[in-house]
Amino acid sequence: MKVLIVEDEQPAFCNLAEELHVIDEKIDVVAGCSSVEETVRWLHENPHPDLILMDVQLSDGLSFSIFKNCKITCPVIFTTAYNEYLSEAFRFSSIDYLLKPISQERLTDAIQKYKSLRAHFVGASDQEANESLDHNHHDQHIPLPDFITRTDRKRSRILVRKGAEFQTVRIEDAGYFFTEHKLIFLVDKENRKYMAEKSNLSELEEELDKNLFYRANRKYIISANYIKRFKPLEKSKISVELTLPVNEEIIISQENSASFKKWIGES
Repeated sequence: MKVLIVEDEQPAFCNLAEELHVIDEKIDVVAGCSSVEETVRWLHENPHPDLILMDVQLSDGLSFSIFKNCKITCPVIFTTAYNEYLSEAFRFSSIDYLLKPISQERLTDAIQKYKSLRAHFVGASDQEANESLDHNHHDQHIPLPDFITRTDRKRSRILVRKGAEFQTVRIEDAGYFFTEHKLIFLVDKENRKYMAEKSNLSELEEELDKNLFYRANRKYIISANYIKRFKPLEKSKISVELTLPVNEEIIISQENSASFKKWIGES
């Protein structure tokens, strides 16, 4: 198993290399790069490794810019001292996100996750597996973590924040989403409220299964699993009541009432 470490601090590089050897003696750290420019050059000039451990903040900028300058043909585990880049990291070929200081237990778990993903490619050559893992923005179906943003399949989990911690919520447990003060929130089946790691409802709507979720209005996306009843209002509007408490009445506009009835009848 060949690994490239992208890290601009020498002590951190040495520690990662040593920890990887402890985890698995067969892991071969083929190189270490300390900048965006050096990493791009190395990737252009060498066969891509099986896995890259990549620090987010490098001496000449964020490592995300590496993906704009070369095609990464292997999965990436991002490492950083900051959690603010979590959502952006999973837009790329990331399979995990490790916060510094990185414990051996977390690093071991990340390497095991990589090996588990590779196991899905039984019977495929290393090249075929790498090519499959690379198509993060194409329509191949690959076994990446469920909460990664992808355009070719709908989410089965969603990344949320509770205080300073991140976690995932199963999409079938999401009762509804709403926006408030330019933030997106998820309310689950237990009426627990989380802040979703999305910038707007329209972006989120595109990633949800339209058989299960409906954009009720500018503020709400609701789940068919948690609709209790609905009733007509004046001017052909519709009022929707959920099995979960909501602070205000959810209204379907006259323009969308027909599409809502069709959707709820087919859900």
